[in-house]
Amino acid sequence: MDFYDNRYASKRNAVFGKNIVATSNILASQAGIEIIKKGGNAVDAAIAAAAALTVVEPASNGIGGDAFAIINFDNKIYAINASGFSPKDLDVKKILSLNLDKMPLYGVIPVTVGGIPASWESLIKKFGRLKLIDVLEPAIRYAENGYAVQPQAALDWKEAYNIYMKASDNLKKEEFKYWFDTFTFNGKTPKLGEIVKLPFHAKTLYDIGKTNAECIYRGEYAERIDSFMKKYGGYLSKEDLSGYYTEFVNPITLNYRGYDIYEIPPNGHGITVLMTLNILSNFDFNDLNETDRVHYQIEALKLAFTDTKKYVSDINYMKTSIDEMLSKKYAEKRASLINKNKALEPINHIFSSGDTVYLAASDSFGNMVSYIQSNYTAFGSGIVIPETGIALQNRGANFSLDPSSDNFIAPHKKPYHTIIPAFICRDSKPYGALGIMGAFMQPQGHVQVISNLIDYNLNPQVALDKPRWQWVGSKNIELEYNFDNNLYKELLSLEHNASKKDYITYFGYFGRGQIIIKNDNDVYCAGCDGRTDSGIAVY
Repeated sequence: MDFYDNRYASKRNAVFGKNIVATSNILASQAGIEIIKKGGNAVDAAIAAAAALTVVEPASNGIGGDAFAIINFDNKIYAINASGFSPKDLDVKKILSLNLDKMPLYGVIPVTVGGIPASWESLIKKFGRLKLIDVLEPAIRYAENGYAVQPQAALDWKEAYNIYMKASDNLKKEEFKYWFDTFTFNGKTPKLGEIVKLPFHAKTLYDIGKTNAECIYRGEYAERIDSFMKKYGGYLSKEDLSGYYTEFVNPITLNYRGYDIYEIPPNGHGITVLMTLNILSNFDFNDLNETDRVHYQIEALKLAFTDTKKYVSDINYMKTSIDEMLSKKYAEKRASLINKNKALEPINHIFSSGDTVYLAASDSFGNMVSYIQSNYTAFGSGIVIPETGIALQNRGANFSLDPSSDNFIAPHKKPYHTIIPAFICRDSKPYGALGIMGAFMQPQGHVQVISNLIDYNLNPQVALDKPRWQWVGSKNIELEYNFDNNLYKELLSLEHNASKKDYITYFGYFGRGQIIIKNDNDVYCAGCDGRTDSGIAVY
């Protein structure tokens, strides 16, 4: 049987319930619901699911990555930035002397402090009903006793193996050896359906739970990371880790056709979503046909992304104000540049795809969580601390090497970040938690799915199922394999350089997401993405 042959479209109905967890892997969704049954709330469930995802979907996130979340708790909106900064001893002159066109993607150079364990501790401490060790129990059990590998996870694992084989020059660079020691079995990656055990993960997750993550930042694991980096010429130190704490931040927001859309402020690019929607607010979609709607979405996105790639950085380094970027006046100015009959040629930015996990959780108390975590590309830098399961992220790869850029590489600075959760309120009441993973596809996915919910009035499942487009630079637009053929031809006539991508190769290329919507009866309605192993657990 070919478990990747999904030639016939499956029908998924939206799922309803009082407590819901929706993730990219059904095992993680079940972990979240298990914690709710034990007396936890939506935050406890979200962290249980997030921890489980580091085990059951390790090619898309890990213990050494970053996280962001927007939380509705007791009818108040909160947001957390758990992204890490670059090492304080980062040798910028040495990196620039390498004469690279861009930051390296793999190895010790792009490693930054990982915020995921700290995010778990911070969220449980502020909102949780259970202890962190109890919330991590399902993930520890999966890692220790084993779990069956799901189809997309197996596919991503194999692809990552090929990448790290090439990056490590067939294992001639010893620092990459520990990735293969941790994540391959008899020299191979697991096949779908194979039972996998990750004992190093189990021990590390247990220690994180018992110490409330102190072991990672100010304990045994900080020492081990420090020693590894010193041995292999890296920059991340125990001082960097000991000085790291998460930040609760005020989310940025604007109103789109009667709905308040929330995103995390920079260093993330959630502002791209808001800027795009702000531009689109200048057009009445009721007066537009489908071709015009999609054309305007693409053009608005291109204009917004051109700005954010230029201006977004660590918020302490940004020279352009967020208020200015989100002003109605600026949106009107950008909207005036859109030609109804012709695609724009913006400043060229070639985007790359990434690996991330997004999840949404809700409970019968009315709390909702929009949560995302990632190591950036696949397992991250390819650097794994021996016998810990900690794959260090490569977020530093998103620093600019252009000294004139706000995002120019510097010590103790947060890089431009791609992972973004979103939240929607209607009439000042919590309405929806949503997100789409996939590096620079994420803002594009947010715009399309939010428009599907609001402009097209689609239910959460259909809003996710609808075929997507992705701008990849210049006038180049890539379309999913099942994108409407007539619309495809119309986009070509407007001088979009559009192309369709095949089903298997680009299966997760257009993002993978989850949505939970709250109805007027205080019942939740959820959808999950058919582009991956996603599943919804309800109680």
